Amino acid sequence: MSKKHIEECVRTSLEVYFRDLRGTEPDGMYDMMVRVVEKPLLEVVMQHADHNQSRAAEWLGLNRNTLRKKLLEHKLIK
Repeated sequence: MSKKHIEECVRTSLEVYFRDLRGTEPDGMYDMMVRVVEKPLLEVVMQHADHNQSRAAEWLGLNRNTLRKKLLEHKLIK
């Protein structure tokens, strides 16, 4: 899957989101999109990194503490 394909999936999903709003103005879309994309990203990367937070943080270009904070926010670890 290419970056272009991922972008098209996001674009299509956003068009459906706006259609479903039926004219209602959206609110807080940026934060919503970050949360919606971030959780599956973290889940998949952690799975492929065998739940090694240091490795996953390196792959994501994040500090390990930042990754841990995000994993806690999304309730992916305790």
